[in-house]
Amino acid sequence: MDLPKNRFKAAIRQGVQQIGLWSSLSSHISTEVIAGSGFDWILLDMEHSPNDLGDIYVQLQAMMESATQAVVRVPSDDPVTIKRILDAGAQSLMIPNIEDAEQAARAVAATRYAPRGVRGFSQAPRAARFGRIPNYHQLCEEQIFVILQVESQKALDNLEAIAAVEGVDGVFVGPGDLSTSLGYLGRQGHEDVVTTIEKTLKRIVAAGAAAGILTGDEALARRYMAAGSIYTAVGSDMSLLARTTEALAAKFKTG
Repeated sequence: MDLPKNRFKAAIRQGVQQIGLWSSLSSHISTEVIAGSGFDWILLDMEHSPNDLGDIYVQLQAMMESATQAVVRVPSDDPVTIKRILDAGAQSLMIPNIEDAEQAARAVAATRYAPRGVRGFSQAPRAARFGRIPNYHQLCEEQIFVILQVESQKALDNLEAIAAVEGVDGVFVGPGDLSTSLGYLGRQGHEDVVTTIEKTLKRIVAAGAAAGILTGDEALARRYMAAGSIYTAVGSDMSLLARTTEALAAKFKTG
């Protein structure tokens, strides 16, 4: 059996825009539904949702028949969590709240086997299809895509150094925490924030990393794509469910 190809990583390397959806509902059923909706990637969130390892495991299984690629955002740069998510079969990881090059290097090391890193060895995890990919441990790094999330003024101050760390494939701007760090709590659409994000995306690209962002605002999404975002999440399953059901209820209960 061959190692699965990370089509998300390959498309970004080819410069093809990847449109994504944030997923926080923590359900393998809803994940299977949205995986068939035509997005290039789905972010399975462990930082701000109830997802744990077991939830992610079955959601990765639910996406196996889909062309949509999974990106898992782990809750922190904890190497134990990163190891377990990789063993479960995730090939693309987003690691939040990276603020300097030293932290970036530690995060990358958690995704690599020794001597290049500290990822613990497991003989036959799901990622190796339970031992059916005999050369998994030698080849897996080729298909792993490491995204580090920058979300603070300190991270912006160290942006080029973070992007320069070997093994960093992408840098993702977290607009919620970044806007808060800049003094604009809850105002991600403030022009000062938007301008800063556009400059940040351009800096990421200039530093040689793949830039990405999340926004549910279509106009902002297009501005950020023009500024260099190559993997752009344009909404979330939770928000879509809430707003769509609110609209349906209102249609029949008002007027």
